[in-house]
Amino acid sequence: MRLSWLSKVFGRRDDDVALSLYHAVVAQARLPHWYEAGGVPDTIDGRFDMIAAILSLVLLRLERDPSAAAGASARLTERFVSDMDGQLRESGVGDIGVGKHIGKMMGMLGGRLGAYRDGLAARDLRPALERNLYRSGAPAPSALAYAQDALFAFDARLAALPTPTILAGDIA
Repeated sequence: MRLSWLSKVFGRRDDDVALSLYHAVVAQARLPHWYEAGGVPDTIDGRFDMIAAILSLVLLRLERDPSAAAGASARLTERFVSDMDGQLRESGVGDIGVGKHIGKMMGMLGGRLGAYRDGLAARDLRPALERNLYRSGAPAPSALAYAQDALFAFDARLAALPTPTILAGDIA
């Protein structure tokens, strides 16, 4: 019984850490500059795409430190799923449809992880951004350049931060 109590306490702490980091991801994705200078559509899809972009960069950064952050990546992804589940239910999607939508969103997140990983390695995020961040149409060249530069700058900030700082949600 005592071990069960300890698991709940430590599990809750891990969930709190994942929640803090997820809130920081969402806060970064909601910054007005993405929608103003970056031209990201300020729509439900655009906000999802921006959260997925920031979340992808954070997950990719955590991936570079697997010994310290593997569990955190899983819990962060679970927070994303939980948030999307709540958003879908709030928008009127019923129990039967939620699972299908969540599966699609997870596939989209997985695709973005690969696209952003490749784009960061090639130092060219434009193809990934055109396909994933600007799904509703071609962005203005200046907006695309801004979003790419801002995401590269965000990735550089993440790279300079120690993993415990990131896990604490301090990613600004």
